[in-house]
Amino acid sequence: MSRAYNFSAGPAAVPTAVLQQAQAEMLDWHGSGMNVMEMSHRGKEFMSIAAQAEADLRELLAIPANYKVLFLQGGASSQFAMLPLNLLRGKTSADYLNTGEWSKKAISEAKRYCQVNVVATSAAQNFCTIPDQDTWQLNPDAAYLHYTPNETIGGLEFQDIPNASDVPLVADMSSTILSRPLDVAKFGVIYAGAQKNIGPAGMAIVIIREDLIGEALPHTPSMFNYKIHAEAESMYNTPPTYTWYLAGLVFQWLKQQGGLSAMAEINQRKAEALYAAIDQSDFYSNPVDPRYRSWMNVPFTLANSELDDVFLKEAKAAGLLTLKGHRSVGGMRASIYNAMPEEGVQALISFMQDFAQRKA
Repeated sequence: MSRAYNFSAGPAAVPTAVLQQAQAEMLDWHGSGMNVMEMSHRGKEFMSIAAQAEADLRELLAIPANYKVLFLQGGASSQFAMLPLNLLRGKTSADYLNTGEWSKKAISEAKRYCQVNVVATSAAQNFCTIPDQDTWQLNPDAAYLHYTPNETIGGLEFQDIPNASDVPLVADMSSTILSRPLDVAKFGVIYAGAQKNIGPAGMAIVIIREDLIGEALPHTPSMFNYKIHAEAESMYNTPPTYTWYLAGLVFQWLKQQGGLSAMAEINQRKAEALYAAIDQSDFYSNPVDPRYRSWMNVPFTLANSELDDVFLKEAKAAGLLTLKGHRSVGGMRASIYNAMPEEGVQALISFMQDFAQRKA
C-alpha cells in the first residue's frame, strides 16, 4: 500500500524517513533489546535519547543558554493554565491578543486566574486579519503579553513578532514552530503542542527564560509548576517517552534537510503555490487578508458548498486525506506542515484544478 498525502491539522503527518527509522528500531533500539516505549525514563538509554533531543532542538532554534527547555504532558492546552499560574508573579492581570479560536481558548482559561485585558481582536472581521499594533490597548501593569502566532483553524498568521515593550512575550507556537528560523531571545515563553510540526500527540514543549521560573502562585499544583519540572529536567514524573523519542527523530531529520532556513524556503514555496492556485480560480476562495495568510494551514471554500462532500470523497480516492475544514469555519483546510512534501502540495493543486474544470 502506498502512502497517502495527509493534510490533517493535527495529529498531523510525520516525515516518512522518521517513521521508517522508528520502524527499524521498533523491537531493538541500538542493541538494547527493547523498544523505547519499554525503557525506564531514568535509564541510561532513554536519558541519552532525551539529552540528544534537547541538544538538537537547541541547535535548530539557536536557543540561548539562559532558557530552559521542558518536555511536558498535557499538550498546549495545559499551558493555558500553567502560564498565569507561573507568570503572574505578584501581578493580577495579563494582556492577550484575540485572533482566533486558539486565542479564545487561552483567554478563557487565563480568566480563571487573573484579569485578562484583550488588547485587540479581529472577531468583527471573522478573524481574517490582524489589528495594526498601533491600535492595541496594552496594560502597563500586565504580567505578560500572550498571542497565537498561527491560528490553525482560521489560517491566520503573524508575519512579524509583536513588540511587547517591557513585559515577557508569550507565544503558542503549536502550529508554526520549526517551520522557519526564530529569534527565541525576543520571547519570555514559547510553547507548542507536539502533534502538528514536531511528532505524535501527547507532549508539549516549553521554552522559558530562566528568570521567569520560580514564582508560581502558592496553590499551583506540582505538575503545573515550571520550577519543579525544570529542576527535574522534565522527569518529575514519567514523561511521554515515546513521543519525546519521535520528536528527537524529527529534530534530526530537520537538521538533515538543512535546518530551519532550508525548511522556510520549502514552506514558503508550498504556501505560495497553493494560494496562487486558489486565487487564480473562480471556483476556490480564501478569506484571509493576504498579508496574514498562514504558511501552515490553508483554508479554502468551493464556489458551490453542495460539492464539498463530493470534493472530499474524490480527494480521498486520489490519496489526498483529511481536507475537511474545521466545523467552525467549514469548507476545506490543507495543513502543509514540514512533513508535507512539495509533491503532496502539487498533487493537491492538480486535483483541485481538475475538479474545478469538471464541476464548474
